Amino acid sequence: MIAVQSELIAAIRSIPDYPKPGIIFRDITTLLGNPRTFRRAIDELVHPYAGTKVEKIAGIEARGFILGGAIAHQLSAGFVPIRKKGKLPHDTVRIAYSLEYGVDEMEMHRDAIVPGEKVILVDDLIATGGTAEGATKLLQQMGAEIVAACFIIDLPELGGRKKLEALGVNVRTLIEFEGH
Repeated sequence: MIAVQSELIAAIRSIPDYPKPGIIFRDITTLLGNPRTFRRAIDELVHPYAGTKVEKIAGIEARGFILGGAIAHQLSAGFVPIRKKGKLPHDTVRIAYSLEYGVDEMEMHRDAIVPGEKVILVDDLIATGGTAEGATKLLQQMGAEIVAACFIIDLPELGGRKKLEALGVNVRTLIEFEGH
């Protein structure tokens, strides 16, 4: 796993002072653009769940769509987009969630999850955990059994993982970065 972690870390571009001074943005577009590392990341995220019964992968807009679609394909599962308010065309359910500097809302189609379905939540990174916590609560509200929440990157100092674990969710991450 150490070789995999090194390979993934090397494939991620770090951009200092974006989107504001003092933040180091971890850009996975370089990882996604490299066929080998993209495949490696997806394989590592899928591996623990191969052969298990997972009905849906729920991806958080927008990088969670890319990863979630690939994971859903590998696990022969359906894909559920979790989007910002106002982006879905059919009957939706919505939840407000906390951001670092305010509140936002996300939604999913009301008929996207059948109560009792096994679901994996996916996004690229977990930081403070506000978005992932909101998505988890939305899925739980709809009756999903959340098998895990999967991310390529964890920023452990920001505490997001602990928020999800407090909700009873198993969290899988592939690499960690210190700081923001």
